[in-house]
Amino acid sequence: MAVSLRKGESVSLTKAAGDNGLSRVRMGLGWDVIKKRGLFGGNKEQSVDLDASCLLFDAGGTLLDQVWFRQLRSKDGAVQHTGDNLTGAGDGDDESIVVDLTALPPVVQSLVFVVNSFTGQNFSQIQNAVCRLVDERGGRELARYELSGSGSHTAQVMTKVTRGGDGWEMTAIGTPASGRTFNDLLPTIAQHL
Repeated sequence: MAVSLRKGESVSLTKAAGDNGLSRVRMGLGWDVIKKRGLFGGNKEQSVDLDASCLLFDAGGTLLDQVWFRQLRSKDGAVQHTGDNLTGAGDGDDESIVVDLTALPPVVQSLVFVVNSFTGQNFSQIQNAVCRLVDERGGRELARYELSGSGSHTAQVMTKVTRGGDGWEMTAIGTPASGRTFNDLLPTIAQHL
């Protein structure tokens, strides 16, 4: 069962994962192509290219590394993007980013997960768009955001995972933004570090 958080609320991922602690998380992003009725009947499909990104920050809020469609692996190898889906075709998660929390160097204090519409459609147009954070070990959903119908924005800062004394803590952000890549979101992200 997913942890239901409102914007700004936090949950300890150590407690959420049980006594063994959380070691691997996956951000999953899924969506469908846009289906439009044609002028003379029939349906026409429009591809949508959403992108999942994970940004790695130090304690001072300096961007250390990023994993996105142009860099599928972090420099330390602890964060891996499974590949860029350009259309939204298919079932389940269309893009995923897997993070081995135990392999992250101590300098990495925060991970921020974001979603962008590279092709520019906004979330009022995109069908069945969902992003979620999953415990990779057990497959349990830790957090879920329904993006479809959420507004005319083209991006969202999803969540922040922060290193603490007792392990990792997740904070729901859910802030709408606009931009085609994570670079466009950096000013919005800075407000949450």
